[in-house]
Amino acid sequence: MSIFQSINTSASGLTAQRLRMDVVSSNIANAETTRARLNEAGEWEPYRRKTVSFAPKEQSFHSFLKTAMHNGSVNGAGGVKVSEIGEDQQPFQLVYNPNHPDADANGYVSMPNVDPLKEMVDLMSATRSYEANVTAMNASKNMLLKALEIGK
Repeated sequence: MSIFQSINTSASGLTAQRLRMDVVSSNIANAETTRARLNEAGEWEPYRRKTVSFAPKEQSFHSFLKTAMHNGSVNGAGGVKVSEIGEDQQPFQLVYNPNHPDADANGYVSMPNVDPLKEMVDLMSATRSYEANVTAMNASKNMLLKALEIGK
């Protein structure tokens, strides 16, 4: 086990939460985008909300147990990684706006499935997680500095 493992774990959390904040800001920026990509039929589709999924960096508990039984110790860097950036499959919102260039024959426009309130809550959550990782990293750094002062 490395003395820097706690810092590496916090750093992985910082990286993951930063990506989450970037995805949320992209969702907010595209909340009104009605022409994001072409579908199979050659028609424009609105922007579809993106979501971030996390997974542990390590393997399963079984692999840890097997390693510990053979070597007597578990040597791994904990942390988190982004496993997937997916698309939210919620249906698009239909808004009546007959003057919009993307309106259908009935005057309805398919708008992105982005809820700004939900995105702001997700952004606040990612920000708080980021701050918690910074605090944990600073605590680890201070403990390492105190350990170095013992040798003086």
